[in-house]
Amino acid sequence: DSMTLREALLESNNAAAVLLQQRVGTRPVLRLAGDLGVAEQPDVPSLALGSGLVTPIDLTAAYAVFPNMGYRVRPRGLVSVENANGSRVHQVHIEREKILSDQVSFQMITMLQDVVSRGTGAAVRAQGVRGAVGGKTGTTSENRDAWFVGFNSSVVVGVWVGFDQPQKIFEGASGSRVALPIWADFMRRTARRLPAATFEPPDDLRREQICMLSYRRALDGCPSYTEYFKEGDSVPTQLCQIHRGSLQQRAERALQGLFGAIGRSIRGIFR
Repeated sequence: DSMTLREALLESNNAAAVLLQQRVGTRPVLRLAGDLGVAEQPDVPSLALGSGLVTPIDLTAAYAVFPNMGYRVRPRGLVSVENANGSRVHQVHIEREKILSDQVSFQMITMLQDVVSRGTGAAVRAQGVRGAVGGKTGTTSENRDAWFVGFNSSVVVGVWVGFDQPQKIFEGASGSRVALPIWADFMRRTARRLPAATFEPPDDLRREQICMLSYRRALDGCPSYTEYFKEGDSVPTQLCQIHRGSLQQRAERALQGLFGAIGRSIRGIFR
C-alpha cells in the first residue's frame, strides 16, 4: 500500500518516515538538517525517527524556516539594548539565509496545518487555539521526551517536556498529551499580541481538489481539501473510488479503470 506525504505526516507514520529516508538517502537528509541548523545528527536508518539529539531552541528555529517562507533565521537572545534614557545603544541584527524555496515552504505549511486540523495535533483546536496554525507532535521511546513545535504567521513556539536525567515521564506521556497543552496555553494568552494571519500560496503553485479519504482527485460529494503542486510534482490523475460523484464523473472513472486494465495487460505481454 502507498500513502501520501501529507497522510503520513498527519498520523506520524514511522514506517513511512523510514522508507522516505531510504529512498531519498541519508546524506541529503543530513545535509538539509544541517542547513536548517540541526547539526551533528547520526548517519543511521533511525534518523527519520528522531534518534539524534537536538536542543529545543535548534528544533524550534528549524521549524521557523517554514512560516518564514524558506529563510533560516539565527535565534537572538537579545534584540536590542537601551540605556536609562530610552536611547538604543545596541541592535542585534537579524541573520538569515534562504534554505528552502517558497513553494516547498508553503507545501510544508499546509501539511503541518493538517496535523492540527485532523492529525496528531488536533487537540490544539479543543484547547481553544484559533486561526491559521500548524505544528507537529513528537514522542521518544519509553516516553522520555514529549514535544510540540508549532507556529502561526507571527510566532514559532517549541515545547519540550522531560527530565534533565532522561527517564520515563509517565506511561502514555505523548507530545499531544503533555507538551501540546502548554503550547496551546501560550498561544491563547498571546493571541492578541501575536495574531495569526492566513498564509498565502505562491502564484506558481497548481491547485487541485483532493479527497481527504482516498487522496485521489475529488468527486462531487467527497470531503475534500486543496492540495498544492509545484513544477515537477506528481499530480494525481485517478478519481476517488470511495465516493459516487456525478454521473459524468462515474463514467470517467469507469474509463480510467478500463484503460488501466488494458495497460496492465499490455505490460504483462511484454514481460
